[in-house]
Amino acid sequence: MQRRLISSGSPFEATMGYSRAVVSGDWVMVSGTTGFDYERMTISDDVAEQAEQCFRNIAKALGEAGATLADVVRVRYIFPRAEDFEPCLPVLGRHFGEVRPAATLIVAGLVDKRMKIEIEVTARLSTAA
Repeated sequence: MQRRLISSGSPFEATMGYSRAVVSGDWVMVSGTTGFDYERMTISDDVAEQAEQCFRNIAKALGEAGATLADVVRVRYIFPRAEDFEPCLPVLGRHFGEVRPAATLIVAGLVDKRMKIEIEVTARLSTAA
């Protein structure tokens, strides 16, 4: 089975030894993605803006794999604070309201206190891709 690694260019990837995404056959697994703007290495203080940036980062990785957010079949949301979920609902609905992947929400600490959300997705490439 063919395997391809996709990098965002984030220094975290090289330091920790992981890829932003891995394509294996027609599956695309995107690592837990935070709200960092990897080009500027900045992160907003606003949880909803972090969620938007997560989706921009994820969409970019999926695009490199030949997929889109519409191909996502599984999503995991990780919030350090449960109360940050509600302000993100409009963002999550805007990106996945029509797609409706299987979803899990986890409340757990993240490695950097600036991170207020992390999103991990699994997508399946369409047979047309």
